[in-house]
Amino acid sequence: MNIVRTAMLLAFMTALFMGIGLLIGGKGGMMIALLVAVAMNFFSYWNSDRMVLSMYGAKEVDERTAPEYYGIVRDLATNAGLPMPRVYVIDSDQPNAFATGRNPQNAAVAA
Repeated sequence: MNIVRTAMLLAFMTALFMGIGLLIGGKGGMMIALLVAVAMNFFSYWNSDRMVLSMYGAKEVDERTAPEYYGIVRDLATNAGLPMPRVYVIDSDQPNAFATGRNPQNAAVAA
């Protein structure tokens, strides 16, 4: 269901972008807007995990630098039958944690 909602949101945003392109530049502007929207969607799909991690200034850790945190993530991944995600630490006074990645093989967990 989340995939359908995401696809609908991307389709709506692309259509909105194309509508604005049509108003500004006619049919040519609409086609340019379509190409830009497709390029942005493709780029976001492949790079969204890295973008959000860099936005928060997350630093990757391993078992030597954060043994307890890394062990918790490893145990959770093992119990869920998932591959081990990359593990990151966010240096922030505000508590925050999230998981990102387009599939289990490219997953990342940050806290």
